[in-house]
Amino acid sequence: MSAASLPQKLAAEALGTALLLAAVVGSGIMAERLAGGNGALALLGNTLPTGAMLVVLITMLAPISGAHLNPAVSLVFFLRRELSSRAALAYAAVQVIGAVTGVLVAHAMFAEPMLQLSLTPRSGFAQAFSEGVATFGLLLTILLTLKAKPQAIAMSVGLYITAAYWFTASTSFANPAVTLARCLTDTFAGIRPQDVPAFVGAQLIAAVCALATVRAVTSNTNHPGLRESDGALGR
Repeated sequence: MSAASLPQKLAAEALGTALLLAAVVGSGIMAERLAGGNGALALLGNTLPTGAMLVVLITMLAPISGAHLNPAVSLVFFLRRELSSRAALAYAAVQVIGAVTGVLVAHAMFAEPMLQLSLTPRSGFAQAFSEGVATFGLLLTILLTLKAKPQAIAMSVGLYITAAYWFTASTSFANPAVTLARCLTDTFAGIRPQDVPAFVGAQLIAAVCALATVRAVTSNTNHPGLRESDGALGR
């Protein structure tokens, strides 16, 4: 369990989510500018920095806050009774604030207009379902790796998101804070504001389903490693 105070944990969550969005949006802008219209190359240029940044952020921030960086993750740890309702709400709030800050940082770095609304459509059942699949897989990765090999959490999450960028139709937002912030950038990583509710709803439902699935498949098994409450993404 982290010895950090709640304000320290919140600062870590805000900082980490800001850096994550700066990486997601900044690499998307850079990739699109350099890809010469090649969409696959631009997506690859967006994918690799995002996965790499997740490994770095989880490695350095997990000992402080658990490195949730994601309200869906914080929701699951609240449901596991490893995060109080007050802390979970505070985590989600600073994650959203950090995510919006990261978008603004990316805009400033690339001389983009600071205030934007995305015009990129990501609508329809397939897109929302993809977000459910992406988030379900992310939470399975976190919870089952936490049980099996806690020290592999950072690499596992980074690799999962790297893969999910390509096997999901939505390119795996898998994070309500990321989704909300990305509606504020009309760049490669954007999503129209009207498409955000379906994404966020699918993400939250999938997170709860992932928790139920993990409980069902591990209820009578013993796993090596740390206790659940002491895991890398716990409190």
